[in-house]
Amino acid sequence: MKHLFQKPNDPSRPTLLLLHGTGGNEQDLLPLAGRIDENAAVLSVRGNVLENGMPRFFRRLAEGVFDEEDLVFRTNELNEFLDQAAVEYKFDRQNIVAIGYSNGANIAGSLMFHYQDALRGAILHHPMVPRRGIQLPDLCGKPVFIGAGTNDPICPAQESEELKSLLEKANASVQLHWENHGHQLTFGEVDAAEKWYKNNF
Repeated sequence: MKHLFQKPNDPSRPTLLLLHGTGGNEQDLLPLAGRIDENAAVLSVRGNVLENGMPRFFRRLAEGVFDEEDLVFRTNELNEFLDQAAVEYKFDRQNIVAIGYSNGANIAGSLMFHYQDALRGAILHHPMVPRRGIQLPDLCGKPVFIGAGTNDPICPAQESEELKSLLEKANASVQLHWENHGHQLTFGEVDAAEKWYKNNF
């Protein structure tokens, strides 16, 4: 997978896994990582799927309708990539915190839905429920931040509430933060994510 890696200033800090939104790339969320934890290692990945020339992490059948088969395949692909990257760059595989936006938040959520130890925690900006009707692994002790917009046309409010509920039923510790905005990522949301991160890591 196309990616970039930045070495940590402090190797004891988590490695931040950056996952962009549709049409983005591995450069997009670097400023966010600097805000959240300037001493952490950064692994920023580009999605392997193209939709009308725009990188994504998995295919969709329509707006808000995921190609579940591809989602499962790509989630496994990303999880295996993290295993390899941890060996190659010598970071702790058990100490990865994802920061995802939109499509990137969905694949981060999918990692947690499918693999108990894929992530230590996650910041999910405007995610949807990746899959329904599956048994989640035990996510006890894993903190998750969900940033949502009350007027988000792509990710309705009930989607955010349902994701929170599913993660909590799997024993994750979830904070749902609302902004009175749409699908865009706001300064207020980033500030809230930064405070949450400092309290949890």
